[in-house]
Amino acid sequence: MSASANIAAATSTPRRSWWRRLLRWAERVLAGFGGLTLIYLCFFDVTAIVSESMKPTLVGTPTTQRDYVLSERITYWFRAPRRWEIVGFTNPDGIHVMKRVAAFPGETIAVRAGKPLINGEPIDRPAAIASRIYYPFGKLRGGKPYTCESGYFVLGDDSRDSYDSRYTGELARDDVDGRAVLIVWPPNRMGWITP
Repeated sequence: MSASANIAAATSTPRRSWWRRLLRWAERVLAGFGGLTLIYLCFFDVTAIVSESMKPTLVGTPTTQRDYVLSERITYWFRAPRRWEIVGFTNPDGIHVMKRVAAFPGETIAVRAGKPLINGEPIDRPAAIASRIYYPFGKLRGGKPYTCESGYFVLGDDSRDSYDSRYTGELARDDVDGRAVLIVWPPNRMGWITP
């Protein structure tokens, strides 16, 4: 082999090596992105809040500011929703919404003097909604009790303006598709969601 052939071989090898490294790097990035996308699609969801029904915990309007909320599906594979957790589901109008679980299957809920009663007794509420006034609209009109048969009774935090179980009835366990855990946008509202 001539000296010029040796030089040509020596200079072409690093160039091929650089392209291989670049292709390997691109392959890893795409595989990582694909893996993260698969995890998101299987275990998580992001919901845009488009109404004031969960104010002040979650805020949104149809056209301007709205919270984007990350919910996870894993927890409810192993246990049922707990009282006052915020759950996601699709309402009868086909809109994905979030509300708080107030009553469980077999429990009777009523609203009197602005406070929810379970089986005739007042219940403790989380600090975030301890001072909220609930309104006896719809199925709870006039303090009338409602007994859940096999689903959950869900309420919005701003019950003056919430299309919830008072109008739509109980929420079936199979219709609950996640638990709200984190406000991911806008930056000034980012934070964990606790019951």
